[in-house]
Amino acid sequence: MRAASIDPARFSSHRGLNRLQTLLLLGLMTGYAGFVGWMLWGPDGLWFLVIWGAFLLLFSPQLSARWVLRMYGARAVPPDQAPEYHQALSVLAGRVGLPGPPSLWWVPSPMVNAFAVGSRDASAIAVTDGLLRTLSPRELVAVLAHETAHIAHGDLFVMGLADVISRITSAMSFVGLVLIFMSLPQALAGGDVDWWPLILLAAAPQVSLLAQLGLSRTREFDADLTAARLTDDPDGLASALLKLERVQNGFLRRIFFPGRGLPEPSWLRTHPTTEERVRRLRDLRPERTPGAWGGYSFEPPSFPHVRLRQRPRGGWWGYWY
Repeated sequence: MRAASIDPARFSSHRGLNRLQTLLLLGLMTGYAGFVGWMLWGPDGLWFLVIWGAFLLLFSPQLSARWVLRMYGARAVPPDQAPEYHQALSVLAGRVGLPGPPSLWWVPSPMVNAFAVGSRDASAIAVTDGLLRTLSPRELVAVLAHETAHIAHGDLFVMGLADVISRITSAMSFVGLVLIFMSLPQALAGGDVDWWPLILLAAAPQVSLLAQLGLSRTREFDADLTAARLTDDPDGLASALLKLERVQNGFLRRIFFPGRGLPEPSWLRTHPTTEERVRRLRDLRPERTPGAWGGYSFEPPSFPHVRLRQRPRGGWWGYWY
């Protein structure tokens, strides 16, 4: 049996840091929203935040998973057309404690992407045709593990909660600024004006947005970490990330759109940089061996109980184009 390729101490350290960052960022967003409400209406502003936050979470229209998949033109992949990947999802779901494996969907798009929808009880993972044509079976299992981790962590709910807090903060900031500007002529006629409330209200949406972006990056790191633990193969996900980076920044794009890509600086990104994600994945390895890419070698696919078949001829999973 192959030795484990995850260092338990490093895994625990990264997991603890990710959870701490998540709590701090959610705390920052909630605290700033509460502070804005307090500045506007005192204690009543805090009740406004709690009541409207609960209302939006419970009653705001939620797009069903199947509606989202239909919007992308996704097609369900029957188990007999991709038995290895359905088996992989079953193993991943069992390891992470989901009540059932996510359903698998195919999106007829050349974009290189995968995404998860739904909740822990009923979820789905969609992969694009471009992703299937780009990644090896080992790398695809790593991506499926990453999306399964998002579902298990409840990241869709966490990011939905962050979005609700951000929207309430922006709404209160707008109301506050309107009230201040309406009373500004009277305040100027009377003399001194306290500018700090105006500055704090004006900055509220930007602070909330930056915290939301930071939260998104942290959840990506945590999904990477869990995916590496589920497959015991951090190099598989690292290889997939590097390959996706090369595809998304291909030869023609570098020639005709130099410098175009994710926004800089890094704190304006929704996802961490590939270099940082790969570095953290490599850091999970207890021993490092020189090899083919970036100083590291790949071992044969080692996902237990799953035989990964190479890409069939004539298209993927029985679909014709």
